[in-house]
Amino acid sequence: MYKEKTVQTNVCIECGDRISYGRSDKKFCCESCKNRYHNRQTQTSRQYRQKVKSSLERNYYILDSLRRTSLRNIPVADMKSMGFRFEYFTSYVKKQSKETFLCYDMKYCISGGVVTSISKVNAEI
Repeated sequence: MYKEKTVQTNVCIECGDRISYGRSDKKFCCESCKNRYHNRQTQTSRQYRQKVKSSLERNYYILDSLRRTSLRNIPVADMKSMGFRFEYFTSYVKKQSKETFLCYDMKYCISGGVVTSISKVNAEI
């Protein structure tokens, strides 16, 4: 008995073109469709990470600029008007009523609506 070979044709999940060659479970017709599909799947996560990185860098720049001045107590409202985003920091410690935050190696404290003690931490690597 001769069994006729059936040709299985799948459809590319990116562009919809027929796939008439390769493995039977192949999902994409070409590498560019595969790359486009996976890039689109990770785009939202990548954009969020970029937003966080940008905010941390902006916060770091603001803290470093303030550290170099003679200002020691800066109201939270003034920091916000400079573009500082308080929801982004790299470390947090709370002791009694004093909150200490780090933005990479820049340390600052928040107490009573005022940012105090902006300093650079000497981190040993």
